[in-house]
Amino acid sequence: MFLIIKKYKALLFLSALLSFNFACAQQVALAESYLDGLKEELRIAWPKNRTINLVFHGHSVPTGYTTKGVTDRLNAYPFLTLKHINNHYPFSVVNTITTSIGGEQAEQGAKRFKNDVLNYKPDVLFIDYALNDRSIGLERAKKAWEQMIEEALEYGTKVVLLTPTPDLKEDIASEETDLAKHSEQIRGLAKKYNVGLVDSYALFKKIAKTEHLSGFMSQNNHINQKGHQFVADAILEYFKNQF
Repeated sequence: MFLIIKKYKALLFLSALLSFNFACAQQVALAESYLDGLKEELRIAWPKNRTINLVFHGHSVPTGYTTKGVTDRLNAYPFLTLKHINNHYPFSVVNTITTSIGGEQAEQGAKRFKNDVLNYKPDVLFIDYALNDRSIGLERAKKAWEQMIEEALEYGTKVVLLTPTPDLKEDIASEETDLAKHSEQIRGLAKKYNVGLVDSYALFKKIAKTEHLSGFMSQNNHINQKGHQFVADAILEYFKNQF
């Protein structure tokens, strides 16, 4: 009986591992192709090019808060992403626009979405709210994220969702923490709507297996410049020129 249970658990683990690897492969394929049309436009030189707008919507992390209320905007991942893209596409004209507000959660972001986000005519929208969504719970957060995703897609915007960056007060190795549960919900939303996903939480979780995450943090729930660079590098996967 013990051997049967042990084999059953092994099969469940193998099944979960295969499902995870398949999901990762799907996400890599999507990252390579999701913004193909936009990448074509980024290659166009003056005078036939146009301005591309990237909008980053969320809380204090994309806003660039470090610690004690100090901001470091130019070293936050929205602006590091702009630098990546400018280096990658030397003819491009790209605006990085942050509509993020420190302390805000997804319900608040959804309420001002049409007036404060879509008015910038985003070509690509990045949503990063999960750190603060712990205060409203999974169900309310899901409803708010779905509203923003659906409004953006209806407008014609490409959407990339971000799972949260770490909070050192939670055990990133655990699957039972609030951030782990919100991360899983965001992955599900990306799959449901077939939009982009930057799985910051999974990436930092992998790092945590070999080194302490404090080296990537300016305070318990805000990444430092090194952490922001890590997220920006992950975002670049969507903009890499395959030619």
